[in-house]
Amino acid sequence: MSQRWNDWLGKPLRTHDMVSQPAVNRFAALLDVPQPIGADAPHGFHWCLCLPDANMADIDSDGHPVRGAFLPPIALPRRMWVASDVSFHTPLQIGAQIERVSTVMSVAEKDGSAGSLAFVEVDHVTSAGGTVAIRERQTIVYREAVGSVQATAYTGGARPDLSNWTWHRHMVPNEVLLFRYSALTFNSHRIHYDLPYATAVEGYPGLVVQGPLTASLLLDLCVRELGSDVLTSFAFRARTPAFAGPEMHLVGRRDGGEISLAAIGHDGRTIISASATIRS
Repeated sequence: MSQRWNDWLGKPLRTHDMVSQPAVNRFAALLDVPQPIGADAPHGFHWCLCLPDANMADIDSDGHPVRGAFLPPIALPRRMWVASDVSFHTPLQIGAQIERVSTVMSVAEKDGSAGSLAFVEVDHVTSAGGTVAIRERQTIVYREAVGSVQATAYTGGARPDLSNWTWHRHMVPNEVLLFRYSALTFNSHRIHYDLPYATAVEGYPGLVVQGPLTASLLLDLCVRELGSDVLTSFAFRARTPAFAGPEMHLVGRRDGGEISLAAIGHDGRTIISASATIRS
């Protein structure tokens, strides 16, 4: 690990928020699930808390806050949230006062087949009412600019083979879903809502589905199958981008106390692989 990033390592950033009923209701509406008044927030709602609040003057051309404050000023232009490992300790209750302590733990620079890469790992500890509720290790990757990202055009043909999966939910992530999630998370990264930017500048064939949105949909699949407040951990890895328009298959299976999950594209590619554990 290069010492030039030492000034950004190990320095905690504290942010605060509150679990409000209206915000939880909006997240539940995104998932198309009922949210009884006073019920705990659904899994995945923690990604809607302690959001960045950079002024417009501090927003970069890609829509993200300018680098160099909390995250190191890595020069590679394309940024993606590619993985998270999450442990759930206590539910997020309506009205809870939230404190999140975020710390950059490591920066690793590598040369891969697609060019230069930089991996940044960030720890987040989210406490509710003074008690640790969620721990998370987030991985962000920075990449070089490219001419295009290959994606098979959606033709509406035969569905992929899902016979190895027990749970299955079919959906189409459209532009409205992406916009609503960006609004919920105050995420102004332009690849999720600005089609000319996503295609002409970052080289994608369409609007990019947010990784934590797909992860939240997989968490919701677990809740639909197992009930609420049964998960103790959840981890996801982004394998290939998903884009607004083509269908997506949310799948899972249970083996004792362990859950295997995935988001599968219309062409059979794994968009996200994930795993979860449940209380014994």
